Amino acid sequence: MNSTMLAFVGDSYYDLRIRETLCRMGINKPKRLHQLAVKYVSAHAQAATLTYLIENNLLNEKEVEVVKKGRNTKSRSVPKNTDVLTYTHSTAFEALIGYLYLTNQMQRLDEIISYSIESKGEVTK
Repeated sequence: MNSTMLAFVGDSYYDLRIRETLCRMGINKPKRLHQLAVKYVSAHAQAATLTYLIENNLLNEKEVEVVKKGRNTKSRSVPKNTDVLTYTHSTAFEALIGYLYLTNQMQRLDEIISYSIESKGEVTK
């Protein structure tokens, strides 16, 4: 699959997993759930998570390759609330999540999502 398709799947899966994690933490107020979800799933948050993964050498060679391809994906538009660099890094992170999901690497996917949560610090209800 191309990087755009990987990012499409990765975006959906990551969003679902973050929301599931927040619900399992007992957070039951919709406004608070939304605020916390954005802390993880916004383009800025995803780009920051990717930076964390790279700076801490938490990706293997194949994952770095997927990230590079995802980062180089050409987009016809960029959301108005972010810049091109942030958006490309966010897309690269989503492509990584999509790749891991579609290749059924669920244990590794859980690790990456845990790193994502860890990189943002403790969640307060």
